[in-house]
Amino acid sequence: MEAALIVSILAAYLKKIGRGDLNRHLLTGVFAAIMVSLVAGGAMAYVYGGLSGVSAQLFEGSASILATVVLTYMIFWMARNARRISGELEAKVHASVSRGYVFGIVALAFVAVVREGIETVLFLTAFAVQDFTATLTGIMVGATAVVGLSFLMMRGAYRLDLQKFFRYTSVLLLVFAAGLLGYGIHELIEAAEGSGVEIGILADHAFDINPADTQNLFHEKGAVGSVLKALVGYDGNPEWLRVVAYIGYWVVIGSYLIRFYGLTGLKLIPSAKKLETRKPHRS
Repeated sequence: MEAALIVSILAAYLKKIGRGDLNRHLLTGVFAAIMVSLVAGGAMAYVYGGLSGVSAQLFEGSASILATVVLTYMIFWMARNARRISGELEAKVHASVSRGYVFGIVALAFVAVVREGIETVLFLTAFAVQDFTATLTGIMVGATAVVGLSFLMMRGAYRLDLQKFFRYTSVLLLVFAAGLLGYGIHELIEAAEGSGVEIGILADHAFDINPADTQNLFHEKGAVGSVLKALVGYDGNPEWLRVVAYIGYWVVIGSYLIRFYGLTGLKLIPSAKKLETRKPHRS
């Protein structure tokens, strides 16, 4: 959705300045980025699918932590650029068009889409290897929703407040990234134990709330628990190191978002305007 928004901004500005004919260069960048992302995804799935045991755990743990780093970068990027993203993109398009650098338009679209594509590859690789059909189904549903909403935005039938979108997306990325970090640490702990490395109390379970029956809805392998595990990193019996890392990530990155956007900006408390009271009239 973030990539689609950026491409929509670029297309809308080209239409605004009467250069809709350059949209083909925009699409060239988009399709090139999609192909690169698909190749990267196929390569990672191929490598991961050929691993087993400790090697698979190391790869999965490292990929999850790398995905956390990428998502965290995106949180910072959106926080810095939420207010000025439209103006900066339009200025870059204007510079490319005025100088006749159509490759600049291709590059803008390519970078916007490939950045999100690689992020998605890192996020979904482990899921795709475990259950390719279910992962592909989720991808297709998500992509269809994005394409539909992008079409409405480009037709002017729907307008999205970019600042609010980036603000709330930052919170979602915080949730996903914290879960990925916890999952990555869990895999690395298992890899260490499989290699005979003792971690001590950090590898002990902090608590165990998993129901005895794995078919229970709230077991981490159950219908509800598995969804929570995929989306927010839920684990019914996490290790101490995982718990510390998870909470630590929320505290550090969450504090940054609150400090940057403010409690009002994140809608955690009512805005100041809503708290104003009417002043009494002078008698």
